[in-house]
Amino acid sequence: MKRVLTGSIALLFFTAVYAQKPEQIIKQSDVARIIKTLSSDEMGGRATFTPGIDKAAKFIENEFKQIGLKPLAGDNDFRQEFIVKRIKPANIQAMVNGKQIGKQNLLVISDLPSVNFDHNSVKTVLKITAAEQFIQRYREIASMKVPALVLVDQQHAQIFKRLKDNLERGRIVEKSNDSGAAVFVLAETEASSYSINASNTIEERPLFNVAGMLPGKSRANEYVLVSAHYDHLGVVKSVEGDSIANGADDDASGTTAVIALAKYYKKLNNNERTLIFVAFTAEEVGGFGARHFSSGLNPDEVVAMFNIEMIGKESKFGKNAAFITGYERSDFGEILQKNLEGTDFKFHPDPYPSQNLFYRSDNATLAALGVPAHTISTDQIDIDKFYHTVNDEFETLDVDNIYSTIKAIALSARSIVAGKDTPKRIPKLNGRP
Repeated sequence: MKRVLTGSIALLFFTAVYAQKPEQIIKQSDVARIIKTLSSDEMGGRATFTPGIDKAAKFIENEFKQIGLKPLAGDNDFRQEFIVKRIKPANIQAMVNGKQIGKQNLLVISDLPSVNFDHNSVKTVLKITAAEQFIQRYREIASMKVPALVLVDQQHAQIFKRLKDNLERGRIVEKSNDSGAAVFVLAETEASSYSINASNTIEERPLFNVAGMLPGKSRANEYVLVSAHYDHLGVVKSVEGDSIANGADDDASGTTAVIALAKYYKKLNNNERTLIFVAFTAEEVGGFGARHFSSGLNPDEVVAMFNIEMIGKESKFGKNAAFITGYERSDFGEILQKNLEGTDFKFHPDPYPSQNLFYRSDNATLAALGVPAHTISTDQIDIDKFYHTVNDEFETLDVDNIYSTIKAIALSARSIVAGKDTPKRIPKLNGRP
């Protein structure tokens, strides 16, 4: 009889703890405080390699410390530092068919300190025609790692310029590849003769994720990740006197959710699986933080990943609604919705399939390895006029929307956190996403 009573009491306690409403732990005023801080001008837009992103990292570290998270196994603190190389173009001169090409029409992709070739030493000439997708073709050619001259149709002039402007700030690589140099030339259609002379400045720079954990009670080697990226664009071209791209929605809103959820599950203190809360760096410049973090995990031990990206505005589905990228690839979304039964909140499949959002955020690396890694968002990406602008500020956010989405994630994750549900694995992807 005593054993039965003890078991009944334990069951009642478990039910009571999980029945505790998120708003009893997560406060809207605290959510607003965190977003305001991360998106303030003091953070300078949180660009990679700037003092602003270091300030943001320190702020997140302090939040994790105050909550009572533990550093990841083998780490002494919450900062996970790694080294990358930043490659910036220095000088370039090019002659094609005896004509000097203006620097504004040249783009060199190489990990080498210098690039020197002509039509006698490099025979490969490729084209990106007007009918082709420029970015897709650019990535294919850049990944070939072979010397080549690439002729780009004038129709791609606008996107060519945007890419060139981005790369002028510095291209980041984890490991240099000392072979190959693709030289892209805009507005040339043929090349019977050519010569290229270019140089790069290469420097090693530190990057750092911020990560903490709550060890699991009974399934410590089964991991549930809750993530967002805390970097943004930094200082950009001035618009009406404002040059700081504050990144309030992208992705201070998601980072705030990570901190709030860490506080929630720490307070509950009943997670059977180990929870890892991580703020990724360098998402905006290639997802390097997520890739480095993922390299230290056994993907077979990762049960699910809740990546949170831009939840600062009402979704196209209205209030109390968010969408999940890659919804159809696993039963992750179905599990979440089951846990929300009796509430007004609804998770929907991604309404923007043409945007390829599933492989455009920090969930992509682990998803490619078979992990049910999905991004939760509310952003109307097709019409969001504040996306990647200086106007992505706290004042443009719907804090009620952020708050309701965080609460929904807290409730919807509970059966996965408790070890009751395990989402189906995603088919592995051959090659990098």
